[in-house]
Amino acid sequence: MANYTGPKVRLSRRVGVPIADIPKHTSKRQLNAPGMHGYRGRRLRDYGIRLQEKQKLRYHYNVMEKQFKRTIDQAKRGQGNTGELMLQYLERRLDNCIRRMGVSRTIWGARQMVAHGHVLINGKKVDRPSYRVSIGDTITLKPKIHKLAQESMETMGGHEIGAWIDFNPSELTAKIVSLPTADQIPFDVNTNLIIEYYG
Repeated sequence: MANYTGPKVRLSRRVGVPIADIPKHTSKRQLNAPGMHGYRGRRLRDYGIRLQEKQKLRYHYNVMEKQFKRTIDQAKRGQGNTGELMLQYLERRLDNCIRRMGVSRTIWGARQMVAHGHVLINGKKVDRPSYRVSIGDTITLKPKIHKLAQESMETMGGHEIGAWIDFNPSELTAKIVSLPTADQIPFDVNTNLIIEYYG
């Protein structure tokens, strides 16, 4: 399946939670079930509950099924809690780091910023949104994107940056100082259900 390019609010409505932290997604009117009366005549079974939880996370990080499955497999091979490792790997994606810095309002805008070559990691251009940052990496933006990034920061008043990112708003640079933990991720999801889905 190709990358979804349709209306993004439809994804929030489908899973019943805002997948982006902007008013269009967070308003209660938008989170009503699809249809004129918001009718939900079916009750999800065990499979449907697990599928919906998985789709929540996929939509939030804007990854395709194949990438998501690969991340799960890597987390299963790693040492530690599989659910926490999975979240950590997704959180450390470069497009997500740009979103967490607050220089882009949505994951789709952050992905475009990276893909168009506006982001440098340790002084080298990286145009892969799926690039996984490590502790000690420095993220900088090219000067021609500074105006757009500052406008985004102004519209996101009160945006909190995780303690694992040391962000300098005046220079628009960030340094990864630690690995993200589950409590630093501002998105509520049941990882156990996702692991069971792929079990």
